[in-house]
Amino acid sequence: MQNLSYQSVGTVCIYCGAGCGLNVQVVDGHVTGVLPARSHPVSQGQLCAKGWRATDFVEHPDRLQTPLIRRHGALEPASWDEALELVADRFATVARETGPDSTAFLASAKCSNEENYLLQKLARGVVGTNNIDHCARL
Repeated sequence: MQNLSYQSVGTVCIYCGAGCGLNVQVVDGHVTGVLPARSHPVSQGQLCAKGWRATDFVEHPDRLQTPLIRRHGALEPASWDEALELVADRFATVARETGPDSTAFLASAKCSNEENYLLQKLARGVVGTNNIDHCARL
């Protein structure tokens, strides 16, 4: 019999601003599903249809594992440093040439509230635009 490592990791659901608690089930370092957090003050042991599927994207075979940069018309793998530098340079160029309001930022429901907060700080404080939106709506 194989000796497997099981974990239940408490977190907050990624799909909306309600803040429901869930426990991510992990077996040998791989996400296998979720369970509602029984004593969580918001969700009180319940999850909506989206919450039950909140981790499906984590182990999905189509999920990108490395940044891709278009070179000579084709997407090629790149390092994180190279990809982030390219994005920063392009944002700076667009903002400088056409103004910061010619850019926009789209936040994700698959990020935490804290990560989305940091994205809006980047948009407003660094790039200088208020053009930011979020896809998670109740």
